[in-house]
Amino acid sequence: MKNNNIPKVIGPYSYIYESRGIFMISGQIAINPINNKIPKNIDEQTKIVLNNIKTIIESKNLKIKNIVKTTIFTTKLHYINKINTIYKKFFEKYTKNFPARTCVEVSKLPKNSIIEIDAIAIK
Repeated sequence: MKNNNIPKVIGPYSYIYESRGIFMISGQIAINPINNKIPKNIDEQTKIVLNNIKTIIESKNLKIKNIVKTTIFTTKLHYINKINTIYKKFFEKYTKNFPARTCVEVSKLPKNSIIEIDAIAIK
């Protein structure tokens, strides 16, 4: 998938894979698609990740309301309140329902990102 509003993949994977109406969105880190940089703070990283996911699903004619599950990976679980605030505002802007969610702390993420989110959407 080529889209100038999504950063280039950094490994051998697809941004999104569809099978039988189920769309799996690969984990997204906070690479800003405009300058290919990753901001240092969790607020900006979370916003960029969610907006990148939005761009990816919209490229397949889906909407945020089609997302049924997300997984959040963070290197600093003590940021959960900030992550939750941004996550909540993002989903409330586009849908009345929140997807099911898992959140785990990990020791490291690609490119020293603080957060990565993957998602599953159904058409």
